[in-house]
Amino acid sequence: MTQASMGVVDPYSQLPPELAVPAGASPSGTPDAADGVGALPEPEPSADEGAIGSAAILGEDGAEPGEGEPGGKAPVARPRLKVPRWEEAAREQTLAAVRKFAEPLRALLERDANEGDTRLLITDLLCEGLGYDKYADLTTEYMVRQDFADYGVRIDRQLVAFIEVKRISQKLNERHLRQVQMYAVNEGIEWMVLTNGQIWQVYHLTGGLPVVVDLVFEVDLLGPEPDESKASRLFYLHHDSLKRRQIEEVWRHSAATAPELLLEVILSEPVLDLVRREVRKRTGTATSTDVLRQVIRTDLAQPKLLDRISS
Repeated sequence: MTQASMGVVDPYSQLPPELAVPAGASPSGTPDAADGVGALPEPEPSADEGAIGSAAILGEDGAEPGEGEPGGKAPVARPRLKVPRWEEAAREQTLAAVRKFAEPLRALLERDANEGDTRLLITDLLCEGLGYDKYADLTTEYMVRQDFADYGVRIDRQLVAFIEVKRISQKLNERHLRQVQMYAVNEGIEWMVLTNGQIWQVYHLTGGLPVVVDLVFEVDLLGPEPDESKASRLFYLHHDSLKRRQIEEVWRHSAATAPELLLEVILSEPVLDLVRREVRKRTGTATSTDVLRQVIRTDLAQPKLLDRISS
């Protein structure tokens, strides 16, 4: 994969059902940081982090297990997902913040507030809505070489992310991404956030030559989707969720289903050979994988997407 571009369709919306449920419902892994890039601190286990319940639940028709089954055989039990208390509280806090800050955000947008005023609101949202301690967890004007990042985010005193803020009317763009990417590369940090208060874009940086930057998710706090949907994504920036590395699951899935990667898979010889055989089965006409590859590249794939994959 190559570096993500701005305006990518939100990959989070494509999450499978197992990631659409509260993320604390399944134990999350704690892999090592990739390529020397800074990783989140190891979370301390807590007594209230619930496990997945093993009891069977009602079927879709409301029947008890075993009812209506041939020979009285019980259906396969489906686990009941138990949400840890900390996660339930964090999700409620995030949803309340999405609702509370909607009107102040609209007011800032209407008067075209400057970056400083936008930053004041973002500080309140981070502290009241996402659980950060203003003094222990946030460092404003964090110095990186001869420049300053708007926020350095710390968890257990370890720097884990940078947040770059633009005025609320400013459209986020590639130049802003390169700016926060420079901070992350210089400090060995893997998580980057771009925001103008209304739009929040979260990126992951994997170190190497070249570095790989993936858009993990984007949320528009003034957009038309339900508040619950906005909060379900913004939750992964909550202090308690970030501490437990839940965002890594979202990143891995978004990277695995990135359009450029999927196009590379489709254009691979094994997949094209399957397509060739299916075309012959349906039409009775023989063709070659080279012809199919050219048709896909010329007539089906978007030019911008083709530019982002290897030939």
